[in-house]
Amino acid sequence: MVESLKIGLLGLGTVGTATASILLSPESRHPLLKSIEIAKVGVKTVDKRRGVDFPEGVLTTDLEGIISDPEIDIVVELMGGLEPARSLILKAITNGKHIVTANKAVISRYGEEIYRAADTKGVYVLIEAAVGGGIPVIRPLQQALSVNQIQSILGIINGTTNFILTKMTAEGSDFADVLTEAQELGYAEADPSADVDGYDAADKITILATLAFGQQVNLDQVSCEGIRQVSAVDIQYAKQLGFEIKLLAIAQQEEKGLQVRVHPTLVPKSHPLASIDGVNNAVLLEGDPIGQVMFYGPGAGGGATASAVVSDVLNIAAMLTTNGSVNPLMKIPQHPSSELVSIAELVTRFYARIICVDRPGVIGNLGTCFGKNDVSLESIVQIDFQNGMAEIVVVTHNVKEENFRQALAQIPQLEAIDQIEIPSVLRVLRE
Repeated sequence: MVESLKIGLLGLGTVGTATASILLSPESRHPLLKSIEIAKVGVKTVDKRRGVDFPEGVLTTDLEGIISDPEIDIVVELMGGLEPARSLILKAITNGKHIVTANKAVISRYGEEIYRAADTKGVYVLIEAAVGGGIPVIRPLQQALSVNQIQSILGIINGTTNFILTKMTAEGSDFADVLTEAQELGYAEADPSADVDGYDAADKITILATLAFGQQVNLDQVSCEGIRQVSAVDIQYAKQLGFEIKLLAIAQQEEKGLQVRVHPTLVPKSHPLASIDGVNNAVLLEGDPIGQVMFYGPGAGGGATASAVVSDVLNIAAMLTTNGSVNPLMKIPQHPSSELVSIAELVTRFYARIICVDRPGVIGNLGTCFGKNDVSLESIVQIDFQNGMAEIVVVTHNVKEENFRQALAQIPQLEAIDQIEIPSVLRVLRE
């Protein structure tokens, strides 16, 4: 039996400060929070002004001292980045500490190593805040949905890109202009590549897929495309065709195996994910026997993420104050690694925007080229004509990605095609 627990908090940024605020004001919250004490907080500098006050001696720059302190029961890692976060987590586990972290980058790359170490030491590693901010999705996958055979995960799990695409859609603005606005508002970093190039979403879908499908998904096998190539023109055409463009993180069980990918996607306006706007996140799970379940809410921000962090701390406290043993439903299981299905094997619909010299036979030649490569077209329409150039939009039925790419590669060699440019190729959510 454990009557009180001491926390070692690593990092006091936006999420760390919000986490500390919750733990320091347990009134009107779960009564078990009153038994949790912040013993040490690791920071870069002690003298900086904080948004929360701590007793003298709590703040320290000695991070190694926190993870080796025998009185500390739980280490909460909110530093971000790969190192020293990974090394500190592993050392804390070696010292018998339970871990709570919001660090999706560390978990997506080194989760298997961390879980193995935790299993050896008999401690918890809880990661609810690593995906979806305040949206509870990790624990439902581990517990409430664990009896289901998960078939697919579709997620809007990066608030920055969703904000950018939402603004582009509402205002007809270009990507570069909205990105600048997102940076000014604090939604995007000075270097936005982790968000707009899809890497953040790839980290998160790697974690979700590993939990949902019972196999270790390796980040380097996840196909990843960002939103830099999405233009205001594409968004306008998509709207006319009945779609919204979203950056989707997708994990699906196909006949040949598991496929995990991140890319901008044309989503039918009738689909549940089409209405997810702004910085909000949503995860749509489909499984047997439950069917479809969607989790929706704020995917980032200090308060939302801190809610998930403290929830994990509370769950560890609840287990330790009952019998002290590790609940198998609370552990992140270890899974064997396996190869993912190549993106070339993907069967989906496509949208392509093609610009070329306007002359007789262009559309006929395009249709023939697609047909020879077993690409079935839902529509092929000349949308615009300026300065002798035709702008043609193609939407396919479900086709194999490899076949579609082969057709695109052959288009410049067609007799009727001159001065060809294909500025946009986007996937459409599969029928």
